[in-house]
Amino acid sequence: MLPTSLPPLNKGGHATHSKRCLSGLPACQVDIDPAKLALSFYCLGSLDVSGELEKKTKDWEREQWREWIWNQQTSGHYGTGFRASTYMTAKHLTEEQSGYDNPQIIMTYTALLSLAILRDNFSRLDRKGLLKFLRSCQNVDGSFSSEPLGGDSDLRTTFCAFAISTMLDDWSGMDVASALQFICSCRTYEGGYGQSPFGEALGGTTYCALAALRLATIQLDPLDRDKTIRWLVQNQASNGGFRGRTNKQADACYCFWCGASLHMLDAGDLIDKVEMASFIASCQFKYGGIAKIPGEHPANTVLDPYHTYLSLAAVALLPSNLSGGELWALHPLDPLLNATYQTSSWARAHIPAPKVDDDDALGDAGI
Repeated sequence: MLPTSLPPLNKGGHATHSKRCLSGLPACQVDIDPAKLALSFYCLGSLDVSGELEKKTKDWEREQWREWIWNQQTSGHYGTGFRASTYMTAKHLTEEQSGYDNPQIIMTYTALLSLAILRDNFSRLDRKGLLKFLRSCQNVDGSFSSEPLGGDSDLRTTFCAFAISTMLDDWSGMDVASALQFICSCRTYEGGYGQSPFGEALGGTTYCALAALRLATIQLDPLDRDKTIRWLVQNQASNGGFRGRTNKQADACYCFWCGASLHMLDAGDLIDKVEMASFIASCQFKYGGIAKIPGEHPANTVLDPYHTYLSLAAVALLPSNLSGGELWALHPLDPLLNATYQTSSWARAHIPAPKVDDDDALGDAGI
């Protein structure tokens, strides 16, 4: 069990903080309005993993959030997906101009998971358009761009393509072999993965690479696996937190990125769980929210809901006998999709196209 001296996990405070951010961005965070849909996922994810969603919100609020997310589904020449928000979106676009309102791949991934958290039935999802969107984002080197006409192109966006394909249960939206080659090209001499080929190994992009490989049922070579585990374990700092890069300061979000990576490699037992939990506890703000480092006010961190959610997600990966009591007990997390198992199961069950019965297909054909 975790030591009795460990401060309680302020689940209620973190849930209240997350709901507040869902209702409206604080003044210090309006500059990330272009990523509003991702921010909403972090807030909903915190409510979901802490088991506070139905306690802290009403039916009409959840319905309102569902409608707002569906309003971000956008279609055009390059397919269908979700945009970040209505930020800088032109009105009354012609079909030729629709490229200016293209969906974004990271926002599409977070939108699908957010709707799964809200237990939507996905009857409004344009699945064929979504596959077309994925195809339009894949580059010659196998990577995926954030948007059809360009944008970021790295392991983060490539992971999102793998996650979306998994949730759709349809891999026809990508050239899988080419995408796997790109992932392998990002591996570094340290055993981690850079954001793109020849980049420095990072905790977040190492998670993206390993999760994408597992989603495609690819296993690392045993020697490569051992090297990656060694690099990840070395990134746990003396204060219990994890570093995102060699010789950098520990940051709360990397407790998930590195911790989840070790879990996916079946090496979660190598994490010093007590010290990691203590580090996360020290990053809490008394009124709710978890900052990136101890002593930092979370309101001063632009991506504060991001650190709050990923810290809670890291705790959710702890085994039940290390939960430290009821206040540290969270819903178990599926590290491959980065959502609770209840939510990932809902997504896998409701996002794929409905199966057509053979008799129904014959009837539709008039036979």
